Amino acid sequence: MSSVKPRRHGRHGGLPVLLVGALTLALSLTGGPANAAQQATLHELAAAQGKYFGSATDNPELTDAAYADILGSEFGQITPGNSMKWDTTEPVQGQFNFAKGDVITGFAAQHDQTVRGHTLVWHSQLPSWVGALPSTQVEAAMTRHITEEATHYRGAVTAWDVVNEPFNEDGTYRTSPFYNAMGTDYIATALRAAHAADPDAKLYLNDYNIEGLGAKSDAMYALVSELLDEGVPLDGVGMQAHLAVQYGFPYQMQANMQRFADLGLDVAVTELDVRMQLPADAAKTATQSSYYQQVTEACLAVERCVGITVWDYTDKYSWVPSTFPGQGAANLYDENLSPKPAHSAVRTALGGQDGGGGEGGEPGALKAQYRNSDSSVGDNQIKPGLQLVNTGTTPVSLSDVTVRYWFTAGNGAATYNSWCDWSPIGCSTVTHRVVAADTPEAGADHYLEVGFTGGTLAPGATTGEIQLRLNKTDWSLFDESDDYSYGSGTSYADASRIAVYVGGEPVWGIEP
Repeated sequence: MSSVKPRRHGRHGGLPVLLVGALTLALSLTGGPANAAQQATLHELAAAQGKYFGSATDNPELTDAAYADILGSEFGQITPGNSMKWDTTEPVQGQFNFAKGDVITGFAAQHDQTVRGHTLVWHSQLPSWVGALPSTQVEAAMTRHITEEATHYRGAVTAWDVVNEPFNEDGTYRTSPFYNAMGTDYIATALRAAHAADPDAKLYLNDYNIEGLGAKSDAMYALVSELLDEGVPLDGVGMQAHLAVQYGFPYQMQANMQRFADLGLDVAVTELDVRMQLPADAAKTATQSSYYQQVTEACLAVERCVGITVWDYTDKYSWVPSTFPGQGAANLYDENLSPKPAHSAVRTALGGQDGGGGEGGEPGALKAQYRNSDSSVGDNQIKPGLQLVNTGTTPVSLSDVTVRYWFTAGNGAATYNSWCDWSPIGCSTVTHRVVAADTPEAGADHYLEVGFTGGTLAPGATTGEIQLRLNKTDWSLFDESDDYSYGSGTSYADASRIAVYVGGEPVWGIEP
């Protein structure tokens, strides 16, 4: 996880009484929670670090409009809980029904989300006819099923859990109609069939209790190593991560992820939840939050950990209570679809701020919002529109606040002009300068630094739009297309690649 290490900045002089009054009026007119855009989503924060953040879902839940609204806006990836499993898609041999899965992929397409297919081959949720097949017919039936389903969803599913849960807890192979008929060869056969049906989809083996080092993860490591040596198409390993506070955190999760990554495989956290014995209490909730945060941090620390999917985001639709009697409260949101402390812990791990969910926002917390004020990425000016929102519970002195917008200079002059063209708090209160980065990064060898000469931002208030502009003194052209902080959106949205500091300390955003 990147950390922000800003220079410290001194305080500036105060404002005349008349100007302070005007600033307070402007903030009161533009401020308030009703006018502030929502904080960056979990997926947006993850995407800023090259990952995704997703949720499982199921067809009956999508009729819940409030649930579907959060699912479609907070998460960038979804996994169907049941609608792509064998008993749903081929309940009668040779008769396929993809209607339920099509609803999931349709929802994802409507909300610009990716889909993880789950699952092509599993010992559970099989229609009875599969177990009744003569062993000589199992391979053909399995291959046909994979071919039909993966072909149907080609282009709509980006990754498949091809084989789910192949191991027992001690690392021996689990018996199933497929193992009984073909031995361990069924796994390679399934992967080859899936690749033939959809060469562009990422293919995974998926299992639970392989998150930490141990006998079961050792067995998975040995299996995937053998498959890779044999040239079997395999792209990654899915670690389900159905955790429980009473059982301790998986041993050396990050190191375990890394050893799979070192084989050249991707790693994904595919079914994350953290259950507890009910009733919940403060200690259990704190442990749960810590587990969620540790999983997130482990994934962020491993370059080839591609993302995290929670096994549905809300306790309202959790599988846990019916499967583990007396346990529950496993998810990021409660039964009323309100974010819990675990949600805040994940946001913190992803580099965001708790904007008021769960236990409430951090006092004095700020976030940056951005819109693109210039449709051309190749002209001679950069025109970011910025505004700040106080998401905390106490006022923030703006004289302590600085903001950084990163860009690349390109060719031409090494000196710059910058302007504040308009702001409801008055451009005379806004300071701005272009600074060369101490350590240039791709897309970020300079930054526009914005500060304030004074004023106070009340809880829930926003500065309103600050229209900024900069150019090189020889008016040579920029290429903003790969700039770190650049975005094409013309409406204000939370911007995790623009950093905010209070008193020189980071409170929002991720440095390049």
